[in-house]
Amino acid sequence: MRALPALLCCIAMNAAAAPPAVPSEVARLKAAAQRVTILRDKWGIPHVYGKTDADAVFGLMYAQAEDDFKRVELNYINAMGRLAEVEGEAELYRDLRMKLFINPADLQAQYRQSPPWLKKLMTAFADGLNYYLATHPDVKPALITHFEPWMALSFSEGSIGGDIESVDLKQLQELYANGAKLPLAPPVLISAGGQGRDLEKEPGGSNGFAIAPALTRGGHALLLINPHTSFYFRPEVQVHSEQGLNAYGAVTWGQFFVYQGFNDRLGWMHTSGGGDVIDEYLETISEKDGQFYYQYGQELRPLKAVDITLPYKTAAGMASKVVKVYYSHHGPIVRSKDGKWIAVRLMNEPLKALTQSYIRTKARSYKDFYKAMELRTNSSNNTVYADADGNIAYFHGNFIPRRDPKFDWKHPVDGSDPATEWQGLHAVKETITLFNPKNGWIQNTNNWPYTAAGAYSPKARDYPAYMSMNPENPRGIHAVRVLENKKNFTLDSLIASAYDSQLPAFEPLLPQLFAAWDELPAGDTLKGSLAPQIAALRGWDMRYALDSVPTSLAVFWAQDLTATYGAAAKAREVLVLDYIQAAITPQQRLQALERAAAKLTADFGTWQTPWGDINRFQRLTGDIVQPFDDSKPSLPVAFASANWGSLAAYGMTSKSKTKRLYGERGNSFVAAVEFGPRIKARSILAGGESGDPASPHFSDQAAMYARGEFKEVLFYKADVEKNLERKYHPGD
Repeated sequence: MRALPALLCCIAMNAAAAPPAVPSEVARLKAAAQRVTILRDKWGIPHVYGKTDADAVFGLMYAQAEDDFKRVELNYINAMGRLAEVEGEAELYRDLRMKLFINPADLQAQYRQSPPWLKKLMTAFADGLNYYLATHPDVKPALITHFEPWMALSFSEGSIGGDIESVDLKQLQELYANGAKLPLAPPVLISAGGQGRDLEKEPGGSNGFAIAPALTRGGHALLLINPHTSFYFRPEVQVHSEQGLNAYGAVTWGQFFVYQGFNDRLGWMHTSGGGDVIDEYLETISEKDGQFYYQYGQELRPLKAVDITLPYKTAAGMASKVVKVYYSHHGPIVRSKDGKWIAVRLMNEPLKALTQSYIRTKARSYKDFYKAMELRTNSSNNTVYADADGNIAYFHGNFIPRRDPKFDWKHPVDGSDPATEWQGLHAVKETITLFNPKNGWIQNTNNWPYTAAGAYSPKARDYPAYMSMNPENPRGIHAVRVLENKKNFTLDSLIASAYDSQLPAFEPLLPQLFAAWDELPAGDTLKGSLAPQIAALRGWDMRYALDSVPTSLAVFWAQDLTATYGAAAKAREVLVLDYIQAAITPQQRLQALERAAAKLTADFGTWQTPWGDINRFQRLTGDIVQPFDDSKPSLPVAFASANWGSLAAYGMTSKSKTKRLYGERGNSFVAAVEFGPRIKARSILAGGESGDPASPHFSDQAAMYARGEFKEVLFYKADVEKNLERKYHPGD
């Protein structure tokens, strides 16, 4: 889903100025710009109109560059494996990870093989960005001074973390930093399932809800679009052409398709996770005459060796490192363990992925959308769907390799056994799907699909285990509660459901804590010292609120538990909340509460600190990684981390250097849509549309965001013009 080396001469190796523009090229770009009109509404959201799809793509890319060129460029620097050229040697192995899978020559060849309509869009993608740079000489790119059409293929799917990024950087570096060596342990075959890859983090991703017309007041299908990404990862846009394009929603910086959104007929919401789409193979390695071989069946096959050049920035200028990497037919060797090298296999179909990402935005019906899904290159996501015909649907994954279910695909399998090969892909109809379930609603929260539609959910027994790898999570339990046995949904009540304040993760944990305290003998020091905290938690309804002291105490307690026992849970390959519930002692539960109360007191003067004084929204700069400062203004936010079951997710992911908690990931772009004869929708964006602190749209949505208050979506041009801030052609 990202990557590259060996670049075209027109791409600078540093931040030098772009080569002088050829007059004919300037004239061509100016003519293209005149075919595009951008309407910025009162929130700064660009509504881009073009005669053709290519015109609209040109305008969309230009508008994105206006709002945050730094993020657009960074996504392609990362996608092409060139981050070390900007950030230095520390990013060498992040670049290597990308370059293991994709290189410019391959992408250029795929570009040449693309259908004419897609070539036009990729050309327009590059033209829009290049025209922005040509008309904004004050903007100094960090690296890429000229974009080429084929670059669009390096970042073709849109998910916040591509499949490639599942490869562990530390283990990759350990293997290749000093040249890959023959594994030291004896090459004894490890049976399938014998070794575990790193346990995935607890689900922290997105929510999608679809409501059928029978359960809505207006008799129209509703869709909740609620991605939980890092903040400012996607802006809000509308892109429209006279060739049938009319998509509104969230676009990942630098891409020319709306990733999560809707058109006038239907909408789509992606939630991360689904089936097992990435597999690791234990390769049995031997060496002869300086050549590495791996066992496959009864034969020894030579590993393919490739030298990858990694340029990087130093204080003295540019330097480079050449790394020799190895491939089996399964894929690149990415780590070593227990006498085996491990190869990884994943989807790498940039052309098909880009095609699918774009054509779904123009689908007019469920049939059209299903046809797009048949390309089977939306590898990292599930999809929740609704349309104006009243249909609701769900696809659990889209790219699902067919495999022998006797193997444990959660762990590396024996690469020498031909029975572990992928046997093509499952057809969409063979994967886990739902279409108009009788209960009238669908939900997914990155959890398993077996509660997606209540009693009408798919059944695990009907599918191979590899089709659904995630367990249930607290948000999934919460989602079912807010949807089941409800009628007369409206946009308002759908939004209210998505912001319901329950924190279900505490429901199994707190009774165990209370029992531990109750069982203490009267003279135990914890019996007296924790009595006020236990009383506060006993009186709590397990709902977050700005003025809630128990919310603060419960969250700090749970954070202490997860920090203390997370490593043990990972070692046992279980979720940390499950481990805490099942494996720790009553004394350990109480000691964690004691530490949590002490931390609250140390940081805020008293453990009786309301949640709204701790959980805050702050956007100070346009930096990619936000600095936070307790001494500077911030806004209180009630909703909490997805880990505790909060549907409206709000979490701090970096190592805290502050006493307060500041959101960095969770609700970002959120929309609720009603698919009637006329689209009705509401949305909210974390902070604002622009990445420029000087812009009025840098934080104009922040207070509404913090309150969970939505704005009206201006989907129709007449409504945009009534709320118009600026109307212009690119370059004006």
